[in-house]
Amino acid sequence: MTDIATRIAGAPISWGVCEVPGWGWQYDAETVLAEMRTVGLAATEFGPDGFLPDDPSEKAKTLADAGLRAVGGFVPVVLHDPSFDPTADVLRALEGFVAAGAGTLVLAAATGQEGYDDRPVLDGSGWNALLRRLDELSALAASRGVLATLHPHVGTMVEGSDDVSRVLNGSSIGLTLDTGHLLIGGVDPVALAVEHVSRIRHTHLKDVDAAWAARVQSGEVTYTDAVRAGLYRPLGAGDIDITTIVSTLEKSGYDGWYVLEQDTILPSRPADEGPLADVRASIAHLQSIADGLR
Repeated sequence: MTDIATRIAGAPISWGVCEVPGWGWQYDAETVLAEMRTVGLAATEFGPDGFLPDDPSEKAKTLADAGLRAVGGFVPVVLHDPSFDPTADVLRALEGFVAAGAGTLVLAAATGQEGYDDRPVLDGSGWNALLRRLDELSALAASRGVLATLHPHVGTMVEGSDDVSRVLNGSSIGLTLDTGHLLIGGVDPVALAVEHVSRIRHTHLKDVDAAWAARVQSGEVTYTDAVRAGLYRPLGAGDIDITTIVSTLEKSGYDGWYVLEQDTILPSRPADEGPLADVRASIAHLQSIADGLR
């Protein structure tokens, strides 16, 4: 339990880099990767399409030149439509994973719509298709030496507690424990970690302002507007019990990544050091938790 520092990874979304059109001002990859190394991060997730080179070998070289290991990445695909086969899309993503030595595929059950402010309701056939695809894609990733996980995510087909329960009971895929998206979606991330720790295969650590999360849940504000207003906070500055979550995972023998994700929308290029200050604060908080587990 003393090697957490070697398993702390970054994510471009902490620098405001997101796949959603019109999300905000975007840093370039060279700056983001250099700043990740500046604060001592060991690795990174890939970020959205277009952030790193599309060519698998170039993607791998870009990370290697920056001195960062490849964790894997977030791949939103439509899983609930029986007439759509996402296999080709996932195979293309896996090429980049394998080339860069990345071990974790983070699937999200995309709605097929842009953004994360709304989602349709699934019927029985949609759920059957989704659950079947999860197991199929998990097996496909495993055949390439990559671990597939499902990421419950606001504005996707797997968001709330009923959705997560269906996945846990109806498929064998492991979960990405995203502490922030779970809370905003109405799932207690601490309880999920404690009760289903054996299904947690990957972790996105976020802290959240619970008052803003409640406003999203009630429909008073959209998810995007809440992010813009500061929904996500540096670790230790929000309302999620990060200490209990990390302690539970470590005591269970979890040896996966802790990806720091503080989803950020930037209206323009920051005049100061920008998101780097929050990333630094999150690293310090996680390291203090690690020190307490020794």
